[in-house]
Amino acid sequence: MRLRALLDTDALGLRLLGGEDELDRTVRGVMTTDLRDPSRYLAGGELVLTGLAWRRDAADTEPFVRILASAGVAALAAGEAELGDIPDDIVEACARHRLPLFAVNESVAFATITEHVVRQVSGERAGDLAAVVDRHRRLMTSGPAGGGPDVVLDLLGTDLDLRAWVLSPAGRVIAGSGAAGTALPGPLCARLAGEHLAATRTGRRGPHRVTIEEGGAQRLGEGRRPGDGSGGSTYSLFPIRTSSRGVAGASRDVRETVLSDWVLAVEADAGDWPEERLDLLQGVTQLIAVERDRRDAARTVRRRLAQEVLELVQTGAAPAEIAARLRVAAPVLLPGLGAAPHWQVVVARVEWEGGEIEGGPVAQSLLEEILVDPLSSGPEPSDRIAVAHTGDEAIALVPLPAVTTEHDGPETGLLADSLLESVRDPLSAGLADDGRLTLGVSASVHSAEGLRGALEEARHARRVAAARPGRVCAAGHQELASHVLLLPFVPDDVRRAFTARLLDPLREYDQRHRAELIPTLEAFLDCDGSWTRCAARLHLHVNTLRYRVGRIEQLTSRDLSRLEDKLDFFLALRMS
Repeated sequence: MRLRALLDTDALGLRLLGGEDELDRTVRGVMTTDLRDPSRYLAGGELVLTGLAWRRDAADTEPFVRILASAGVAALAAGEAELGDIPDDIVEACARHRLPLFAVNESVAFATITEHVVRQVSGERAGDLAAVVDRHRRLMTSGPAGGGPDVVLDLLGTDLDLRAWVLSPAGRVIAGSGAAGTALPGPLCARLAGEHLAATRTGRRGPHRVTIEEGGAQRLGEGRRPGDGSGGSTYSLFPIRTSSRGVAGASRDVRETVLSDWVLAVEADAGDWPEERLDLLQGVTQLIAVERDRRDAARTVRRRLAQEVLELVQTGAAPAEIAARLRVAAPVLLPGLGAAPHWQVVVARVEWEGGEIEGGPVAQSLLEEILVDPLSSGPEPSDRIAVAHTGDEAIALVPLPAVTTEHDGPETGLLADSLLESVRDPLSAGLADDGRLTLGVSASVHSAEGLRGALEEARHARRVAAARPGRVCAAGHQELASHVLLLPFVPDDVRRAFTARLLDPLREYDQRHRAELIPTLEAFLDCDGSWTRCAARLHLHVNTLRYRVGRIEQLTSRDLSRLEDKLDFFLALRMS
């Protein structure tokens, strides 16, 4: 707002004492102070209200006014309640520094002026920003001239003092307002993404408001609110729904999009916002959705390349034909780096209870997200990943610019556990109690001949992961040289019969006598049958351990000194 507008509002009780030529200055905020040096609290553009308690005599005036002028404040408004008429030395100092000066009638409270200025400034900022957002939307729709979502998030920060980030469903920062884009800690991003996914699965409409406190997160309305002394930070989470995924209120099943949509996280409580500001933020999400649509369109080429290569691999095409296709794909996936010397295959599957929803497209989006370094930000790092999907399965062809061979040292590349380490919690929230994500990772291969084996290896690893408990599971190629490769393929009825015959007598005995035979058996096998090491681990006397092992043998008619019986117990414990 302009200074001139303050004089047009009679209820403010302002009288101009000097600076008539400066009344077109813009007021960006308001501050009340009686400090002799308030410079540390000034950012420029403020209307400074003062009761003149800082003034002991005329000598104090010049330093005070000089500080305000140097800070770039818009004007000074002095109250008449303390001294009556404003002293001439203040009028003269403001005139020297070209600082507009107002007198505030003693009947008008500073709070009245503050409320009016804040209301006017916020409304004008929101209106100006809405116009900028609309202009930016048109620019982005017609081409990349708008500068991407970071520009609009910067406007939210500079014009509305709102820090905001665009997060992926796995909690990676896609865009952020200025330096704040890199300042949001990874664990906090994952928690915010998880809260958003959990709220979306319940069917509640956004924005979802959440308070992050030390030791946990809780949604507003279910616990303490900001300002009640809890010390937490409040975030409002706005879903970003692209045109290809429909709009809010569409009749599509939420499970089709919940694990692929982005979210706008704003560090503020939107619960008390006026409709105008909520509409503005909804406009921002629509603007960011345009960028998401453009990014998905750009991925079409990479997805098609992956589909073509994998079709050749699965149909048994000649290695030379596959190699030729890889030479075409490498410059797209590794721009400027030439052909990839090594490749890995990652297979993911998303399954929902009931089976009526195809999980392949969701698995495809998730793989494109999961395979990005969690410490990277922005959409660009995912542009080197090609993922195809069929049915409920998605298959990623991942180029590795360099891989250390077994002759030079340990092999590097993608590891199954590390892929899910930072995304397990948010994705589990989105899968809720009716979905599963399982993932398998192959070893790296250096030629087209190895891709067929890598694909089968990744699929076998995914089946191993599927045999494990949990909503989000992964397995790597290293586990396929172990007995765990065989366990997923044992029929369920055989599993139950085998484990029941060996372990049920021990479980029943433990329930009746609290003898801890099952934990003893696990420890004994883990210590390779060593009496002394097992007794030390369990903090038992060796004779007590011998008694327990004897009881296990008596109840099961097995002999733990025999390798075959040890192996049976080991497998039974793994399959239970």
